[in-house]
Amino acid sequence: MANPEQPQLYLITPPEIELSSFPGILAKVLDTSPVACIRLALSSPDEDLIARAADACREVAHARDIAIVIEDHILLAERLGLDGVHLTDGVRLVRKARETLGKDAIIGAFCGASRHDGLNAGEAGADYVSFGPVGLTALGDGNQAPPDLFAWWSEMIEVPVVAEGALDVDNIKQLAAVTDFFAIGSEIWHHDDPASELTRLSAAMS
Repeated sequence: MANPEQPQLYLITPPEIELSSFPGILAKVLDTSPVACIRLALSSPDEDLIARAADACREVAHARDIAIVIEDHILLAERLGLDGVHLTDGVRLVRKARETLGKDAIIGAFCGASRHDGLNAGEAGADYVSFGPVGLTALGDGNQAPPDLFAWWSEMIEVPVVAEGALDVDNIKQLAAVTDFFAIGSEIWHHDDPASELTRLSAAMS
């Protein structure tokens, strides 16, 4: 993923999806708002279920020329014809993922609120680094990624940066000038109309 001139949307799937309906919902979301990349972020340990979900989501994504990566499962990324992997443990597996998936794969690393981890991930070959959560949430260790982290990164580092976690209109507006991507997932999926909610949030980027 290249540095855009203004932020782009990066869509995260729900942790559980209903295969009979979700591909249609995903298609509507993608046809409503321009999305740069999709992250398949399933909580299930069932390899067969993940594979079927990946096949369905990949078909929807690639029909629209949108890249799709999978969370953490390096070997499945290659086996299922996905475009790369998003690593939730920061820098630890970036080199291994690059060696396994090759130079053309998208490899991203979530680095919490750690500038140090972000720098190490970039040096190890990550295509992007994500920081978060940006907003207040009871999930995680209680740390938040502050606006000045994104401001420093965007000024000093060429590796694209992703803002994620408890995003809302206010913090999207605050970070729009200093981040390359907003990763949005749980913020929209609990709404009756996820496509409309994504449109509302993405309007805050400009």
